[in-house]
Amino acid sequence: MTASADQPFSIRAVALAAFLPTLLFSIGEGAIIPIIPVVASNLGAGLALAGFIAAMIMVGEVLGDVPSGWVVSRFGERNSMIGAALLCIVGLVICLMSPTTLALAIGVFLIGLATAVFALARHAFMTSYVPLKYRARALSTLGGVFRGGWFVGPFISAGVIQLTGNTHMVFWVHIAACVAAAVVLVIVPDPSATVAKLRGAADPSLEPGREEAKERTEGLFRTIWTNRGVLGRMGTGAALIGGLRSSRTIILPLYAVAIGMSDASTAVVIGLAGAVDFALFYVSGQVMDRFGRMWSAIPSMIGLGVAHLALAFVTSEPWFIAVAIFMSLANGVGSGILMTLGADLAPQATPAPFLGAWRFMGDTGQAAAPLWVSAVTAVSSLAAASVSMGVFGLIGAGLLIRWIPRYVPRRPRIAESPLP
Repeated sequence: MTASADQPFSIRAVALAAFLPTLLFSIGEGAIIPIIPVVASNLGAGLALAGFIAAMIMVGEVLGDVPSGWVVSRFGERNSMIGAALLCIVGLVICLMSPTTLALAIGVFLIGLATAVFALARHAFMTSYVPLKYRARALSTLGGVFRGGWFVGPFISAGVIQLTGNTHMVFWVHIAACVAAAVVLVIVPDPSATVAKLRGAADPSLEPGREEAKERTEGLFRTIWTNRGVLGRMGTGAALIGGLRSSRTIILPLYAVAIGMSDASTAVVIGLAGAVDFALFYVSGQVMDRFGRMWSAIPSMIGLGVAHLALAFVTSEPWFIAVAIFMSLANGVGSGILMTLGADLAPQATPAPFLGAWRFMGDTGQAAAPLWVSAVTAVSSLAAASVSMGVFGLIGAGLLIRWIPRYVPRRPRIAESPLP
């Protein structure tokens, strides 16, 4: 059940278990994502194939969303995350040893599967136990932890490449991060048990059997059908948000390859852009809590759309850096928006099935966008792919303007107070 304002709650009591594994995992993820297209290119892939291989991480996330709600409900948050970290290591080892683009694609796909379970476990916990009046700030803080990892990771990648001269060695960064995250999850107290102890009683929503039975009965696709109204409207907007974000992570490295930037320089520039993204995560939460979700979502989508349009005209490194920074600024303004909207729309008593369906919609967009970029690049050009994504971004902004006020009415402004 969702924590209410009068229930004892302290984010500090669960911060270590809630945020540290996420930070470690996302550092590793941030290290490899900008490099996947580069590794594919070094193995002989063209721009279109490199984009397709990079898209496999998003495809893995979409397919991972199918069982992830059940996995988290059945085995619990901590066990699910440990299992996800181990599966991710398997995928990373395959990538590290990949002699061909096919092997690389398989490894990247497994990483995506693991990421889906890891992300949903953390989201479900925050939705269930953070009081409503702090929800956007808590979830944008969680988004900020992800972004902090994506900020740090590329700089580690650049250092590894500079020291070893071998781009494949970057996968060791994520392996180490997964091991560290699993160790933290094993040695720190389970956050669900910590919250139950704070409340002085076991929480019935923590009984895995009840969630498992519900998940087995409804399943992901039945949940989508049951909530087809809201998911057909808000879910389309979520898919476009996810699509613009994932396009950004793929199309920037592809443009770096196209204009001839070195592997290390590509990682550094994307890391600098990640710093801008990371700096805005708490501002986004404040805006959403105080003024409404639209004031974060709409500027973010318009900015990402305009940035994709501008990227089509980039031919030099300075302009590439400028557009990359602007993209991160737009993305940072929307930090936590997908998690916050999902939490707003989810049933309070049993959020996991709906959140699995919500993530499936967003991740469908995340997977489709890189595949679209790859297809358009193969048929036309990388510039045409960038323009098309810019148009999708502006369409997404229009959909969110139309549907957010209907499904997420603006709440009365809450007196400012620090996150407990």
